[in-house]
Amino acid sequence: MDGKIKMKTVKRQVKIKNKQGLHARPAAIFVQIANKFDSDIKVRKDNEEVSGKSIMGILMLAAEEGSIVCIKATGPDAQKAVDELEKILITQTGDLKELNAGIPPKQ
Repeated sequence: MDGKIKMKTVKRQVKIKNKQGLHARPAAIFVQIANKFDSDIKVRKDNEEVSGKSIMGILMLAAEEGSIVCIKATGPDAQKAVDELEKILITQTGDLKELNAGIPPKQ
């Protein structure tokens, strides 16, 4: 063993089902969850790729309900990151409270 950590890359295309798309609160939840992971996270829509850990980047995608995005994570927890982030995109707006359980509430 040479002491290097093996980096895994996981990609997944997801159709956004949330009625708000990836705007406002869903985008904030997406970024907060993305920042829990050590992996580098990118989100691509059409020809634009942004950091999944940047609220400004996510909002720039203007991803509406029905849009197809690709989530790509590279790092030691890539699989778990993609699995959790996909849940936000396929969850209906009213159900986002469940996903937000581990994130401190807005004050």
